Amino acid sequence: MAVEVLTTADGRAKAALGRRHAAAWFAARTAGTAPEVGHATPPMQPARPARPALLSPRDVPRRGPGSPEGRIALLHAVAHIELNAVDLHWDIIARFTHHPMPMGFYDDWVKAADEEAKHFNLLCDCLEAMGSHYGALPAHAGMWRAAEDTAEDLMGRLAVVPMVLEARGLDVTPGMITVFRKAGDTGALAALEVIYAEEVAHVAYGSKWFNWLCGRDGSDPKEVFHRLVRRYFHGGLKPPFNVEKRAEAGLPPDFYWPLVDKAN
Repeated sequence: MAVEVLTTADGRAKAALGRRHAAAWFAARTAGTAPEVGHATPPMQPARPARPALLSPRDVPRRGPGSPEGRIALLHAVAHIELNAVDLHWDIIARFTHHPMPMGFYDDWVKAADEEAKHFNLLCDCLEAMGSHYGALPAHAGMWRAAEDTAEDLMGRLAVVPMVLEARGLDVTPGMITVFRKAGDTGALAALEVIYAEEVAHVAYGSKWFNWLCGRDGSDPKEVFHRLVRRYFHGGLKPPFNVEKRAEAGLPPDFYWPLVDKAN
């Protein structure tokens, strides 16, 4: 199921397929059956649509959010992040089945993948309502690097993707909500508020399973987190931090403040 999502190129089709698989998974779980996890070989890179064009981060055009074009660009960038998140969550399911994990691990990441697909669809709807669409603008080519760097390290994946990258979403989303509230765009505002509320749980899943693995190994989660982030994450963390939402997701300040880029 996970590999089928990862090898589907079109964004809307990928989201729809992921949502169908998630519904089937939870229907089986509700019925008291545990679907067989099995084994599969996920691609090193997921299938992607022909557009958007993927550029180096320094080459992606910068647009201020004060204009309609700037707000379209902002929503397009977030849609791109959400589509990558769909693949990241299905990839963690498929790539690490050689690690014995409780069924709750799969429940959490199937749910996260399903919600990311919902978020992608919400943002595509907003773009289309504004006369645009996903793929109309260039996008960040580096979104998948964290997955490639941690392809052999489950704890590294949990540290970098949900506990660093998705936690960053908790920091920046309130500012985006303010932009669309000021613009009077109720559709985008509603979509971003849904995303903001549900992303806390995705960070929390990462924190929960990272701490679970550390507990099983008898290691200090904070020390392991610092070591793995320094190994796999390129560049220091950047404040300001959403301390309240990070704490709600199981990330205390002594996890991330020691990793702050001193230039900031």
